[in-house]
Amino acid sequence: MKKRFITSFRGIMLPLLALVAMTGRAQVNPTTALIGSWSGKLNAGMVSLTLVLNLEQADGYVVVTLDSPDQGAKGIPAVKEYLSDDSIAIKIDNLRMTYRARLKDGKLDGTFTQMGQSIPLVLTRGEVAKAKRPQMPQPPFPYETEEVTFRNEADGATLAGTITYPVGYDKKKKPMVVLLVTGSGQQNRDEELFEHKPFLVIADYLARQGIATLRYDDRGTGMSRGGDVTNATSLDFMRDAAAGLDYLRSRKAFKKVGLLGHSEGGLIAFLLSARKKTDFIVSLAGPGVKGDTLLVAQSNRILELSGQPAVMTVENYRQQKEVQEMAWLQWFIDYDPSADIRNTRCPVFALNGDHDCQVIASQNLTAIRQLLPKSKKNLTKVYPELNHLFQHSPTGLPTEYGQIEETISPEVLQDIASWINGL
Repeated sequence: MKKRFITSFRGIMLPLLALVAMTGRAQVNPTTALIGSWSGKLNAGMVSLTLVLNLEQADGYVVVTLDSPDQGAKGIPAVKEYLSDDSIAIKIDNLRMTYRARLKDGKLDGTFTQMGQSIPLVLTRGEVAKAKRPQMPQPPFPYETEEVTFRNEADGATLAGTITYPVGYDKKKKPMVVLLVTGSGQQNRDEELFEHKPFLVIADYLARQGIATLRYDDRGTGMSRGGDVTNATSLDFMRDAAAGLDYLRSRKAFKKVGLLGHSEGGLIAFLLSARKKTDFIVSLAGPGVKGDTLLVAQSNRILELSGQPAVMTVENYRQQKEVQEMAWLQWFIDYDPSADIRNTRCPVFALNGDHDCQVIASQNLTAIRQLLPKSKKNLTKVYPELNHLFQHSPTGLPTEYGQIEETISPEVLQDIASWINGL
C-alpha cells in the first residue's frame, strides 16, 4: 500500500496507493516557443502539489506530458486542445482534468481544473530542482553484491535481484539473510519511489551490521520477466516471494532465512509465515485488519488531513469503479489477515509510524499485537511522527513523501538490525 494512488488535485489519494496508468501519446503542433519544462505549485487548501508540464520535440511533433513529483508520477500523456507560441490548453481524460494558460511576463498564467473544480496555476520555465537524498548509499562499498535470478515455476515468472553480502562475509560463517518484499504496485528491487530507494538503504545498512539481503524486481518490472501482472493478486506475489525464500535456502550459504515486507509486503510476510515458509519476519506497516476496513480508514484519514469531511464507508468504497476493475483490489478488500497472523509461529517484528495514514497504526498494529501468539521473541513498536515510508513527517500525507529528504528513519534501521541479530 504505497503507490496505488487514485489521484485528485484536492489532495485525496483515494485508496490505495499506485498512480492510475495512463495510455496514449499526445501529438500536437510541429513546433512552439513553449518547448521545455514548466513547473509550479498547485495550492489546494491544506495540500500543495508540485506539477511539471513538459513540451518536447519528438518525431516532428510536440509531445506534451505532465509530472506530479510529489505523487511519484512522471510522463503522464496529455492531449492538446490548443497550442501556440503564447498559449496552451491540454486535457487528461483519465484524470478528468484540464489546464489552460497564456504566457504572461515570462510565465504560464492559467487555470487547473479537475472534477469541475478550478484552481489558479502559474508555471515558471525550468525543471524542478533535483531532490536531496542524503541517505543514498555511495561507493566504494565495504561489502560484496551478486546479481541473481530465481524462478516461480507455477506462474512462469523469472525474478531478477541482488544479493548483498555482509561486511567481512565468510562462507564458513553463515550469516542470516532477509528477503525484501515491496508494497503494492510494481516496483524495482530498490522499492524506488519519489526518488527514494528504501530497500537499497536497508540492504546497505544491514550489510554493515552483518546481515545479508536479497532484493528483487517485482514481476513485470526491471530485469524480471514473465508472470501475469494485470490480473495478479497478493497470492501471486506471495508465490514470487516463496520462490525467493526457496532459492536462498538452496544456496546453503545462510543460517536463517527471513522476510522483510513493506505494506503489502508485510501482508505477504504473514501469508508465508503462516505456511511455515520463513524463519522470521519483519512487517513494515503491514495490514492487520480486513482490506475494506483498512482502506476506508485510510480514505477517511487522508480526507481529514486534507481538510475535508471523512465520509467514506465500506459500502461506498466497494461501489467505486476502480474496485470493480482491479483484480488486485477485489482480492485485497475481501482478505482478512487474522487467521494468518494467529497461525504465525516464527519470530515477528511488526512496526508502524503513528503518522501513517495509509496503514493506520492504531488500527492495524493493535490488531497484529492482539492476534500474534505469545512469544518473547515477538516485538511490536509504534514510532512517533513517522509516515507510511517511515520518514519523519509533518502530517503523514502521501504528498509529503517526495518532499522529505529522509528515506527511512535511522532508528528504524537500527531496531531492525538489532532485532534480527538478537534472534
